[in-house]
Parts: sequence; C-alpha cells; structure tokens
Amino acid sequence: MCGVLVLCSTLVLAEQVGCVTTEWKLVGANHRVCVESFPDPKIPGITCHVSQARTGGVSGSFGLAQDPSQFSLACRQTGPITLPAKLPKEATVFAEDTSILFKETRVVRMWDEAHKTLVYLAISRKLVNGAPANSISTVPVMPWGAP
Repeated sequence: MCGVLVLCSTLVLAEQVGCVTTEWKLVGANHRVCVESFPDPKIPGITCHVSQARTGGVSGSFGLAQDPSQFSLACRQTGPITLPAKLPKEATVFAEDTSILFKETRVVRMWDEAHKTLVYLAISRKLVNGAPANSISTVPVMPWGAP
C-alpha cells in the first residue's frame, strides 16, 4: 500500500523506501514494517519518513487486514526551508488508510511560532473508538548551509 499525500486536491503517491519482514507466514504475505518518504507539500526543504507495520497472511494479501497502529515518524530539513506567507497553525500533510474501512494513519503539521519550529504529529485515526497511538518529530526553521 502506498501512502497518499494531501496536496491542494491533487493526490501524490509517497515513495516507498523499503520493507523488512518481521514474521514469516506460511500462507499469504509476510508481516512487515515498511518505510515511506514524502515531502511536506507546502514547505520546500522538509522530508518526512514514516514506518508502519503491515499485516500479512491471507487477509493482508487481499488488502482486507487491519494494520496495527504501530508506526514511527522522522522529519528533517533536507534543503532550504521556505515558509509560505500564511502558514496555518495546523494542516494534514499525509494520510494513508490502514484498514479497508474507517482507519488511517495521518501526519499533521503544526507551527510552533514561539520556537520557530515545525512540529509533525503522526496519529492513528479510527472512526469509532479512536486510537491513542502517536509519534512526533520536530524541525527547527534555521538557515540552510550556514557555517
């Protein structure tokens, strides 16, 4: 499953970096942890990587399994950061379904004005009985390539 970026109503696929098998399954796909990368769609110079557990077995092979709410997030400055003139306090920068119905992993960007820091929060959302699983990464806005 590839991630989907929310980008001004245009859908862009996240890039899969790779997957590692965590449990071999006799029938169907193996359980895995996969890493995907995506740029912040509104702020050049930021790249995020999210790792997520993927359920295997027969149901996972057919896309019917519910992936567990197990993920990690790392966002870094990978070039000069250019902040837009109007930066919303909060915006979704990544969303990916983790079950056939009602569950997704979402990355929300927040702006910490007082500390000039971009905060990225990954959460697992369920329509019913939300999940508290989360991961956070911060990127201070600093000059790129300064000595």
